[in-house]
Amino acid sequence: MHDPAIEALVEALKSDDPGTREMATQELWRRWFTQKGAYGFTLLQRSQDLIDQGDVGQAEAVLTELVDHQPDFAEAWNRRAVLYYTLGDYGRALADCDRVVALVPYHFGALHGMGLCHMALGHYHEAIAAFRRASAVQPHALANQRLILECTAQL
Repeated sequence: MHDPAIEALVEALKSDDPGTREMATQELWRRWFTQKGAYGFTLLQRSQDLIDQGDVGQAEAVLTELVDHQPDFAEAWNRRAVLYYTLGDYGRALADCDRVVALVPYHFGALHGMGLCHMALGHYHEAIAAFRRASAVQPHALANQRLILECTAQL
């Protein structure tokens, strides 16, 4: 992550000021979604439109084609992970989250998603580790802290 602008945004996620954190969060999501320009963004939107219309199979096909042709497009992997998670396919969701984090180690959405998948599988130690990694990036995200407590209670 040798981009000073990205480093500043990731650091801003730790700010005590909620407005600064929100701005950094939104800007990171914007950058992730637009990493591949209009082409990639349009296909991400298309996949979401298909999901909204109930055509999950076609949405998966769009996302799979996108990751096949743009394997460094982290948000395409992340969107497919979200799709797999919603379908209860936690193993495939985790595999896609792993790809996202390999590409963008500070991707708090994928880190959180990894925790959710592990939690759904009853892998509470792994879930706690993932939520802690997400919390290291976004220390003020209360959802991760709450989920760490929920997983700890299951041990």
